[in-house]
Amino acid sequence: MIGAAASRYAAALADVALEQNAAERVKGDLGAFADAFSSSADLRNILESPAVTAVVKRQVIHTLAGRMDLAPAVRNFLFLLADHGRTEMLGEVYRALLAELNARQGLAEAEVITARELSSEERSQITAALEQRTGKRIEARFRMDQSLIGGAVVRVGSTVYDGSVREQLARLRQQLEGE
Repeated sequence: MIGAAASRYAAALADVALEQNAAERVKGDLGAFADAFSSSADLRNILESPAVTAVVKRQVIHTLAGRMDLAPAVRNFLFLLADHGRTEMLGEVYRALLAELNARQGLAEAEVITARELSSEERSQITAALEQRTGKRIEARFRMDQSLIGGAVVRVGSTVYDGSVREQLARLRQQLEGE
Protein backbone atom coordinates (compact mmCIF):
# COMPACT_ATOMS: atom_id res chain seq x y z
CA MET A 1 0.00 0.00 0.00
CA ILE A 2 1.36 3.40 -0.94
CA GLY A 3 0.63 6.22 1.48
CA ALA A 4 -0.60 9.69 0.65
CA ALA A 5 2.71 11.39 1.49
CA ALA A 6 4.67 9.03 -0.79
CA SER A 7 2.15 9.63 -3.56
CA ARG A 8 2.51 13.41 -3.23
CA TYR A 9 6.31 13.24 -3.37
CA ALA A 10 6.11 10.88 -6.35
CA ALA A 11 3.66 13.14 -8.19
CA ALA A 12 5.97 16.13 -7.70
CA LEU A 13 8.98 14.20 -9.03
CA ALA A 14 6.90 12.88 -11.94
CA ASP A 15 5.99 16.48 -12.83
CA VAL A 16 9.68 17.41 -13.02
CA ALA A 17 10.69 14.21 -14.86
CA LEU A 18 8.05 14.66 -17.56
CA GLU A 19 8.71 18.39 -17.88
CA GLN A 20 12.40 17.62 -18.52
CA ASN A 21 11.62 14.64 -20.82
CA ALA A 22 13.67 12.49 -18.46
CA ALA A 23 11.13 10.00 -17.09
CA GLU A 24 13.19 6.89 -17.88
CA ARG A 25 16.39 8.37 -16.45
CA VAL A 26 14.64 9.58 -13.31
CA LYS A 27 13.03 6.15 -12.80
CA GLY A 28 16.36 4.40 -13.27
CA ASP A 29 18.36 6.80 -11.12
CA LEU A 30 15.89 6.85 -8.23
CA GLY A 31 15.65 3.05 -8.41
CA ALA A 32 19.43 2.72 -8.28
CA PHE A 33 19.65 5.03 -5.26
CA ALA A 34 16.75 3.23 -3.54
CA ASP A 35 18.59 -0.09 -4.06
CA ALA A 36 21.79 1.36 -2.60
CA PHE A 37 19.82 2.81 0.31
CA SER A 38 18.05 -0.47 1.12
CA SER A 39 21.24 -2.54 0.87
CA SER A 40 23.49 -0.27 2.96
CA ALA A 41 22.82 -0.06 6.69
CA ASP A 42 25.46 2.70 6.96
CA LEU A 43 23.70 4.86 4.36
CA ARG A 44 20.31 4.31 6.02
CA ASN A 45 21.76 5.19 9.43
CA ILE A 46 23.27 8.44 8.16
CA LEU A 47 20.24 9.60 6.20
CA GLU A 48 17.63 8.55 8.76
CA SER A 49 19.38 9.66 11.94
CA PRO A 50 18.11 12.87 13.52
CA ALA A 51 21.58 13.23 15.10
CA VAL A 52 23.17 13.73 11.67
CA THR A 53 22.87 17.32 10.46
CA ALA A 54 21.16 18.29 7.22
CA VAL A 55 24.50 19.58 5.92
CA VAL A 56 26.15 16.18 6.40
CA LYS A 57 23.19 14.37 4.82
CA ARG A 58 23.37 16.69 1.79
CA GLN A 59 27.13 16.08 1.49
CA VAL A 60 26.60 12.32 1.52
CA ILE A 61 23.82 12.54 -1.09
CA HIS A 62 25.90 14.92 -3.22
CA THR A 63 28.91 12.58 -3.14
CA LEU A 64 26.85 9.48 -3.96
CA ALA A 65 24.89 11.30 -6.67
CA GLY A 66 28.19 12.23 -8.33
CA ARG A 67 29.56 8.69 -8.11
CA MET A 68 26.30 7.21 -9.40
CA ASP A 69 25.89 9.91 -12.08
CA LEU A 70 22.36 10.66 -10.92
CA ALA A 71 20.21 13.16 -12.79
CA PRO A 72 20.19 16.57 -11.09
CA ALA A 73 16.42 16.25 -10.57
CA VAL A 74 16.94 13.03 -8.59
CA ARG A 75 19.78 14.53 -6.56
CA ASN A 76 17.64 17.56 -5.70
CA PHE A 77 14.71 15.30 -4.86
CA LEU A 78 16.90 13.29 -2.47
CA PHE A 79 17.98 16.55 -0.83
CA LEU A 80 14.29 17.37 -0.35
CA LEU A 81 13.52 13.98 1.23
CA ALA A 82 16.50 14.30 3.57
CA ASP A 83 15.65 17.89 4.51
CA HIS A 84 12.11 16.82 5.46
CA GLY A 85 13.22 13.67 7.31
CA ARG A 86 11.48 11.41 4.81
CA THR A 87 14.33 9.20 3.57
CA GLU A 88 12.75 6.16 5.23
CA MET A 89 9.99 6.48 2.60
CA LEU A 90 12.39 6.16 -0.32
CA GLY A 91 11.28 2.67 -1.41
CA GLU A 92 7.63 3.59 -1.12
CA VAL A 93 8.17 6.84 -3.03
CA TYR A 94 9.98 4.91 -5.77
CA ARG A 95 7.07 2.45 -6.16
CA ALA A 96 4.63 5.39 -6.20
CA LEU A 97 6.76 7.13 -8.86
CA LEU A 98 6.65 4.05 -11.10
CA ALA A 99 2.86 3.87 -10.78
CA GLU A 100 2.47 7.63 -11.33
CA LEU A 101 4.64 7.73 -14.45
CA ASN A 102 3.00 4.61 -15.86
CA ALA A 103 -0.44 6.15 -15.37
CA ARG A 104 0.56 9.45 -16.96
CA GLN A 105 2.26 7.76 -19.90
CA GLY A 106 -0.58 5.29 -20.57
CA LEU A 107 1.65 2.35 -19.68
CA ALA A 108 0.63 -0.77 -17.80
CA GLU A 109 2.89 -3.47 -16.46
CA ALA A 110 1.90 -7.05 -17.09
CA GLU A 111 3.21 -10.30 -15.69
CA VAL A 112 2.73 -13.23 -18.03
CA ILE A 113 3.23 -16.70 -16.57
CA THR A 114 3.27 -19.61 -18.98
CA ALA A 115 3.86 -23.34 -18.72
CA ARG A 116 6.64 -23.22 -21.31
CA GLU A 117 9.16 -20.75 -22.70
CA LEU A 118 7.61 -18.49 -25.34
CA SER A 119 9.21 -17.46 -28.61
CA SER A 120 9.75 -13.77 -29.28
CA GLU A 121 6.87 -13.88 -31.79
CA GLU A 122 4.51 -15.38 -29.19
CA ARG A 123 5.61 -12.74 -26.66
CA SER A 124 4.88 -10.01 -29.20
CA GLN A 125 1.46 -11.45 -29.96
CA ILE A 126 0.52 -11.62 -26.28
CA THR A 127 1.76 -8.08 -25.68
CA ALA A 128 -0.22 -6.80 -28.70
CA ALA A 129 -3.39 -8.57 -27.53
CA LEU A 130 -3.01 -7.08 -24.03
CA GLU A 131 -2.46 -3.61 -25.49
CA GLN A 132 -5.62 -3.96 -27.56
CA ARG A 133 -7.63 -5.24 -24.59
CA THR A 134 -6.43 -2.58 -22.10
CA GLY A 135 -5.99 0.36 -24.47
CA LYS A 136 -2.56 0.98 -22.90
CA ARG A 137 1.02 0.35 -23.85
CA ILE A 138 2.09 -2.85 -22.10
CA GLU A 139 5.45 -3.52 -20.53
CA ALA A 140 5.37 -7.29 -20.07
CA ARG A 141 7.55 -9.52 -17.91
CA PHE A 142 7.46 -13.19 -18.82
CA ARG A 143 8.23 -16.17 -16.62
CA MET A 144 7.62 -19.91 -16.62
CA ASP A 145 5.68 -22.07 -14.17
CA GLN A 146 5.38 -25.67 -15.31
CA SER A 147 2.65 -26.35 -12.73
CA LEU A 148 0.22 -24.51 -15.03
CA ILE A 149 0.32 -27.57 -17.33
CA GLY A 150 -0.55 -25.35 -20.32
CA GLY A 151 -1.97 -21.95 -21.18
CA ALA A 152 -1.11 -18.74 -19.34
CA VAL A 153 -1.91 -16.53 -16.36
CA VAL A 154 -1.66 -12.79 -17.00
CA ARG A 155 -1.75 -10.02 -14.40
CA VAL A 156 -2.27 -6.43 -15.54
CA GLY A 157 -2.51 -4.22 -12.49
CA SER A 158 -5.05 -5.86 -10.20
CA THR A 159 -6.78 -7.77 -13.03
CA VAL A 160 -5.91 -11.44 -13.51
CA TYR A 161 -6.67 -13.33 -16.70
CA ASP A 162 -6.32 -17.05 -15.97
CA GLY A 163 -6.34 -19.19 -19.09
CA SER A 164 -4.23 -21.99 -17.65
CA VAL A 165 -5.13 -25.64 -18.07
CA ARG A 166 -4.77 -25.98 -14.28
CA GLU A 167 -7.55 -23.38 -13.77
CA GLN A 168 -9.76 -24.94 -16.45
CA LEU A 169 -9.43 -28.32 -14.71
CA ALA A 170 -10.28 -26.74 -11.35
CA ARG A 171 -13.44 -25.14 -12.83
CA LEU A 172 -14.43 -28.46 -14.40
CA ARG A 173 -13.92 -30.20 -11.05
CA GLN A 174 -16.17 -27.64 -9.30
CA GLN A 175 -18.80 -28.03 -11.96
CA LEU A 176 -18.78 -31.83 -11.66
CA GLU A 177 -18.89 -31.68 -7.85
CA GLY A 178 -21.89 -29.34 -8.04
CA GLU A 179 -23.95 -31.75 -10.14
